[in-house]
Amino acid sequence: MKNHLDWSAYRDAGMGDAYADIPRHGGDFAKAVAACINSRVCETRGHQVMCPSFQVSGKPALSTGGRVRMLKAALSDELAEQALADPALAEAMDLCLACKGCKRECEANVDMALIKAEYLAQRAARQGLSLRSRLFAGLPRWLHRYRGLRWLIRWRNCSPRVARLVESTLGLAAARLLPEPAPTPFRRLAAFPESSREGLPEVVLLVDTFTRQFEPLIAAHACAVLAAGGYGVQVAEPTPDAAEPDRPLCCGRTYLAQGLVAQARAEAARMAAALKPHVDAGRVIVGLEASCVLGLRDDAQALGLATDLAAVGRRVVMFEEFLAREQMAGRLALPLESAAGQRLLVHGHCHQKAVGAMKAVRRVLRQVPDLEFEMIDAGCCGMAGTFGLEAEHSAFSMAIAEQALMPALRAAPDAAVMSNGFSCRQQMKGQGDHRGQHLASILFRQLGAQVGR
Repeated sequence: MKNHLDWSAYRDAGMGDAYADIPRHGGDFAKAVAACINSRVCETRGHQVMCPSFQVSGKPALSTGGRVRMLKAALSDELAEQALADPALAEAMDLCLACKGCKRECEANVDMALIKAEYLAQRAARQGLSLRSRLFAGLPRWLHRYRGLRWLIRWRNCSPRVARLVESTLGLAAARLLPEPAPTPFRRLAAFPESSREGLPEVVLLVDTFTRQFEPLIAAHACAVLAAGGYGVQVAEPTPDAAEPDRPLCCGRTYLAQGLVAQARAEAARMAAALKPHVDAGRVIVGLEASCVLGLRDDAQALGLATDLAAVGRRVVMFEEFLAREQMAGRLALPLESAAGQRLLVHGHCHQKAVGAMKAVRRVLRQVPDLEFEMIDAGCCGMAGTFGLEAEHSAFSMAIAEQALMPALRAAPDAAVMSNGFSCRQQMKGQGDHRGQHLASILFRQLGAQVGR
């Protein structure tokens, strides 16, 4: 079988180990699967990130290890490509939320999210993609080209009859509200300087598709916070000689999530080309959405872009990571007002937790005078990109949210809520809770008079 992702990082995995149990087919992909040591840590119940589908179902087949066992069996079959189409394996992989929790919490650091991407690529090559999957994959392009999508989505959300029709044709849950694009996407604000104060690093803000198209105020708030700290802010844009220079940058995550590896690679390469001059100039790339940042940092080699993207990935940090690092270096001095009397609940995106970024969130929030904040003891929210919007997954998605996240929110109706993940905020909104705010917006509001508010 032909692998679609580059698994050469696992080339030497298990070599010389008689107990490695590497499947016969799949090459280095099989070695990535065989990294599992069958410790069954993924079958522990609790509020850890790994593994959301096991946590809610209790079924071992829906744990990381359960998926590995089925994948091993399929890849050891003489007809491996056909064996990958086994219905039980298809269900187990379908219910993987690609949370990346196993990459951090599994003793063997099994990367089931990336394994699922390869599995989906194999399936797409075998049987093609549904219309829904093609629409989801190309969403960044659709949003840029067709501003009328906003009105179509609003019509669907306002009309139960249209929502039912969309469910029957595309498989989008009628009971779910689809995110509506903002009237105007984010554009570079001339009010903020591009040069930092002496001694401070230059910043390039990486505005992802979902922030740009759905919640552009978050990017504006991030610019204001960075400017208040004395940091010059440039916004990452395509190079002038790039194909479609007017189309915003995209990390390729939506393509990879549907198994379209070649398209994901092309988008990531386009972004790498745009960011490399900034990296060469010593600037720091600051991202707002964890899944976008982690894709650049984590998936370079798998996409076959180790040379170009890896250097960029080393300079890409999340907004909270940048602020925490600057604070630790003694360079961050935000003029924040007192938050006395305010209580804040904090929910972390799975990919934030997967890279340990919640420590940075705590460090930054401690800089807000008198702020009382509490980390919600919850794993995945259950939305996982488009997972919770899909008719066949909607109830399962909500069951995950009801394990810890939604009860915690209902128990504190007067608290503000911080949630940096776009998907997480959409999950909350779907249950009528519109409190979710990005860290950039939390800090912006505490700047108060410092930004003329």
